[in-house]
Amino acid sequence: MSGRLTGKRVIVTGAGAGIGLGILRACVAEGAQVTGFEIRAEARVAVEAAGGSFRQVDVADAAKLQAAIAEVAQAAGGLDGLVNNAGITIQKPLQEMTLQEMDLLWQVNQRSCLLAAQSAAPLMAAGGGGSIVNIASNHARASDLGYEAYAGTKGAIVAMTRAMAWSLGRDGIRVNALAPGLTMTEAVAGVAEREGRQQEFNSWHATGQVASTEEIGRLAAFLLSPDSAALTGAEIIADHGMSARLGAI
Repeated sequence: MSGRLTGKRVIVTGAGAGIGLGILRACVAEGAQVTGFEIRAEARVAVEAAGGSFRQVDVADAAKLQAAIAEVAQAAGGLDGLVNNAGITIQKPLQEMTLQEMDLLWQVNQRSCLLAAQSAAPLMAAGGGGSIVNIASNHARASDLGYEAYAGTKGAIVAMTRAMAWSLGRDGIRVNALAPGLTMTEAVAGVAEREGRQQEFNSWHATGQVASTEEIGRLAAFLLSPDSAALTGAEIIADHGMSARLGAI
């Protein structure tokens, strides 16, 4: 690693496992001081083992999310980076999805990004700028049956990332969306092993392999770093070509 985040203070939401933990590890490896937000108390072990500081936060609780960001920044003496990674997936036939499920998807996946950015932006501006990375999904571009509400939240993340780039750019804050596809998280690896679907999963990708959490983590670290200074308002689709083929899945 290059140490391109040395001295940077970064918050990663949903950092207890999967893509979020991969991002936290990559940022730590690049020299950042990282605080991982996670709803599950037991995630403290993984976050701290990866070199991060743990804070139990439910991003669907607006007041607690905003307070946590302010408190972490105050303790660290500022804030340079934010990765809005926390998210949930609900796949369910459209006619069966409840209002409560729709609201939960919106609160966790989309609203938390807006609220976190709203809280983080003035803190970053006070320090001369920063970088926000919103984790979207290739479902924003190519989805499947039962993902209507989920895809809607991820499409909204991409759209509001573009708007944020303009509203926050004058304060020296860059905002980009990183859109992974199927990624070899603990859950996906479990399905691949238990159901013998590794070959099938690989066949959905142009490179013949599923993205790793380490790969997504390194991309997020790059977007947080000065090396990506020319990028803002961008959508980076990181799915090994999964969504580039018509009828790939």
